[in-house]
Amino acid sequence: MSSSSESPADTPTFDTTGFSTADSLSEERVVSRDGSDEVVPKIEETELHLADVKPEPVGDDTPISPTEPVRLRRARGRPRIHPPRSPTAASKQAKARSKTGCTTCRKRKKKCDETKPFCLSCQKNNIHCEGYKPVEIWRSGKEKAAEGRFCYLAGGVDADGDTARRMSVELKFELPPLMSGVETDIDRTLLQHFVSRASAVLSLHGDQSTNPFTRVLLPMALQHEGLMHSVLCLSASHMCSITPSQDFEDRQVFHRGKALQLLNQDLQRQKAGEGGTMVYEDSNVAQILIHLLHAICDGNTSGEYRMHMVAARKIAMSQKLKNPEFQSLFDEFFYYHWIASEITSLDGTEVPMMENFSLPFSINPETAGLIGVSDGLFGFISKISNLRRKLRTRIDEKIEPTMDYEALLTAHAIDTGLRTWVCPQQQGTPRYTLSMLYRQATWVYLYRTTKKSKPDPFIRSAVDDGIKYINELPAEGWIQSNVLLPLFLMGCAAFEEDQRLEISRAFSGLMAVTGLGNITFAKEVVDRIWHLMDIDDPDSWDWERIINQQGWDFLAT
Repeated sequence: MSSSSESPADTPTFDTTGFSTADSLSEERVVSRDGSDEVVPKIEETELHLADVKPEPVGDDTPISPTEPVRLRRARGRPRIHPPRSPTAASKQAKARSKTGCTTCRKRKKKCDETKPFCLSCQKNNIHCEGYKPVEIWRSGKEKAAEGRFCYLAGGVDADGDTARRMSVELKFELPPLMSGVETDIDRTLLQHFVSRASAVLSLHGDQSTNPFTRVLLPMALQHEGLMHSVLCLSASHMCSITPSQDFEDRQVFHRGKALQLLNQDLQRQKAGEGGTMVYEDSNVAQILIHLLHAICDGNTSGEYRMHMVAARKIAMSQKLKNPEFQSLFDEFFYYHWIASEITSLDGTEVPMMENFSLPFSINPETAGLIGVSDGLFGFISKISNLRRKLRTRIDEKIEPTMDYEALLTAHAIDTGLRTWVCPQQQGTPRYTLSMLYRQATWVYLYRTTKKSKPDPFIRSAVDDGIKYINELPAEGWIQSNVLLPLFLMGCAAFEEDQRLEISRAFSGLMAVTGLGNITFAKEVVDRIWHLMDIDDPDSWDWERIINQQGWDFLAT
């Protein structure tokens, strides 16, 4: 058969895919060395296109640099017996790094011999050794809690990329207030300021043990919250005049609001006594007195002090206080400021006096807190203020002569009383000098009331002597606290330029020492009087009217 006669060489062969090798391969006969024939398939040459070449996929763990360890993939489900190592790292033995070296060597990344207290390595290299960090002993949570500490886990990531770290927080509880009204650190500063300085510029007692504000009034404040707020308000006002601060200003507003609120509550609970007259508690009377003094420290020119003055006058005329020491303090300070208010205000009320120009009570001059009341000089000042009101009325109504017979007799009686007045203070003491200054200012006040506003040798001599008294006084705050009133009267009578220079210097020194806010406004009034003197204005004597025209109402005390 023809099929059996075909040679084996002509028979096509098939590969495992089922395609004939003749379709894709061509045969090539090769004669081997042993003489047998061997058929070697020949691969057809195909054309290679760049678009057909696909890039090899790159894994996420491709090494960044040649030195980085190679990360080998492992088959899924096969347990990892040992972590993969790079060929370079596997050949090197890992060395443990000590963390107990000194701080300097660790910063320099040098080996430390750990010699204590300072390592030899730093000494050999002539480097300052910072020593070793203290060893932290591990403590359990119960031990930390027993020591008043606790740990919490701070979540999130910080600026350095570090994740949650453990932080230790100290438990700290604020101590409750020891005294009612003294609540903050600023309040404690204000209380100390009142004791050490503010009280000293309100009285002639530099010693805290004899100062009536610290010896009498402060113990009352410790027992009454409203009075303590009043004291701190006064102290904050004085502190702001010395070193202005928003913190002190805020506390002043706070304490003032609390003091007035508690005062109103107390007054609403109190009942009227016999005859329907309100009987005030000593602590409330002390609050009224403190708010009166606050208007001085604050430099208020709106007449805020007047409502406190009216209440204090009503109390002084209608009742006696329970505490005798506080009664003496209240009488002296109230009458002093009541009479002094007549010097700068048109709304003066005549103060009741006895026949010898003295006030209806007595105070020991040696223990008095103010000059003028205890020595009787304010009796003369009150009489002069009454005379000024009568003369002003005659001038406004154009009644001639201005100085009638009655006014002349009053002026003569005051002048005679001043000449026969004997100073009760001990000579050679600051109190004596200050008392003599008040006598000089009282005479100047009388002269400026009864004489025309023009230069005169008599008034020049009186002002010169007054300036000598002022210059002789020490610069301590406790004695300077009483200088403003006589300085103001001297300034309103200084016609000469050399006198004005001395008066201006005294005003500047007084402001620096006491820090009272009303000093600035008193100096502005004096400057206005000097201007009227220079233009020969006949009304330069009437500074009360000038203050009123400015819309001011303040105390020059």
